[in-house]
Amino acid sequence: MENKKKAANPYEDMLTMPHHISARHPSMPMSERAAQFSPFAALSGYGDAVEEAARLTEEQTELDPYEQDKLNAALNSIRQRISDRPEISFIWFLPDARKQGGTYMQETGIVKKIDLCRRRIILESGTEIPMEDLFHIEEISKEMLSP
Repeated sequence: MENKKKAANPYEDMLTMPHHISARHPSMPMSERAAQFSPFAALSGYGDAVEEAARLTEEQTELDPYEQDKLNAALNSIRQRISDRPEISFIWFLPDARKQGGTYMQETGIVKKIDLCRRRIILESGTEIPMEDLFHIEEISKEMLSP
């Protein structure tokens, strides 16, 4: 019967033994010990792929000819008054580099140059807006800026 008791818990004698401390190897710091149990990413890049798929984009709105004519008239007006340094608010479509669609951007600034060869509007901040992606132009009047 005594043999059966020992077989039931063969490690019982080890429970009362003191913890072994090696004289040859220094103990591992707690910060490194925790690293042993850090999560392992079996599928590297999977989280990034899921995040990219979840990112939303918008489709570019196609302007009708009437709206396109309004934009062209506004651009001509700005080009004629460029020496007055007009402050303009622009909304344009920025295509997404990775997937179909894109997002609408808005920036207000002073127009530095309208480059007709490259079809770009260049603001004093350095922002370049492609004319073919313009959606809306609005001039900021001086009265609106003063208190």
